[in-house]
Amino acid sequence: MPNITISLNEDLLKSGRRYAEKHQTSLNALIRRLLDQTVNMETDAWLEECFSLMDRAGGDSQGRQWKREDLYDE
Repeated sequence: MPNITISLNEDLLKSGRRYAEKHQTSLNALIRRLLDQTVNMETDAWLEECFSLMDRAGGDSQGRQWKREDLYDE
């Protein structure tokens, strides 16, 4: 795989590294994924990524179901 060199200001680099660490990935993988998503937006890959993130979130409603009305303050 070819390599590229990019220039980032120090604050953006630090923020990018923190974001990548928080999301359990590398800065390199994050940049690669974002570039891929940007240039290949016509595909359904974004949808698969959304489902993957939801699966990894590990939420558990414990069988509770909501109605639309439940989402609004009374």
